[in-house]
Amino acid sequence: MKARATPTLEDVARRARVSTATVSRCLNSPERVNEATRQRVMQAVEELGYSPNFGARVMAAKRTNTIGAIIPTMENAIFARGLQAFQEELHDLGFTLLVASSSYRRDLEEEQIRALVARGADGLLLIGHDRDPAVDGFLDAQGIPALVTWSFHPEARRPCVGFDNRSAMRGLAREVLGMGHRSLGLITAETASNDRARGRLLGVRDAMEESGLDPAGLVVIETPYGIETGAAAFEKLMDAANAPTAILCGNDVLAVGALGRARELGIAVPGRVSITGFDDIELARVAVPALTTVHVPHREMGRKAARMLVRMVEGDAAGPPVELQADLRLRASLGPPG
Repeated sequence: MKARATPTLEDVARRARVSTATVSRCLNSPERVNEATRQRVMQAVEELGYSPNFGARVMAAKRTNTIGAIIPTMENAIFARGLQAFQEELHDLGFTLLVASSSYRRDLEEEQIRALVARGADGLLLIGHDRDPAVDGFLDAQGIPALVTWSFHPEARRPCVGFDNRSAMRGLAREVLGMGHRSLGLITAETASNDRARGRLLGVRDAMEESGLDPAGLVVIETPYGIETGAAAFEKLMDAANAPTAILCGNDVLAVGALGRARELGIAVPGRVSITGFDDIELARVAVPALTTVHVPHREMGRKAARMLVRMVEGDAAGPPVELQADLRLRASLGPPG
């Protein structure tokens, strides 16, 4: 059986009775073509099943119009809202998004960075500043623009659009301490290679020191992000001889896990212990009780990151790092010590 020939630009032009230049304009700059002609061309495209020769366009432009994003996890909604806004803005700017997940592993993130570059990504969106210097050297050698989000640092090596994790958690911890709590626990991700988690830990310690408390008195459990891991860490904290009266969690997923285990154990929240989160994902609002947390401007961050990264890909300077404000959402899970 003879294979069906792939329709060409010339085939579309013949079917629509226009020049190939007109077909090209219809596909790339439709606003430059009158409505009747555009409809005739697009009908021919549909009838023939024509698809533009993407490979040829890439070779001509020396760009793929593809952006790669590597996020730490796809298992919960922490990054979903920001990434959705990032993708929407990229689409409006004519770019396609490829997403990979590193599972919070630096070695896997490096592997994915190299793979996305090998596949022709014009730029990369990265989460946080912590990675091996060799990765930065590789990106510099390849000439691939990379932008960091979910973390702001005014002197960071890479351009960034994000928020100050330390300052945001410091503000939340001040609120907790202002309610009279003096015995605090923290459930967090591993902090050694995660600048966001490390900043949040330091923020709690800052607030304790400001209040005249010894930061060494903060009881910290490091655990992978997850509802079950949050639940297990909460139970461990509450089993201690001097259980905390307030537990701050490094994200809302851990906090929801803690809330669920509190219900199972018959521990009143906030009567016996207060619980807070970080991120303000949808779970925070529907949790029982509703979760006090830090609201991260996910969508604004995603949109601004997309615009800045596309400017970088197109050869413009990134400009100064962009700091967004994360603010508190005070809800029922936080109250004075019982």
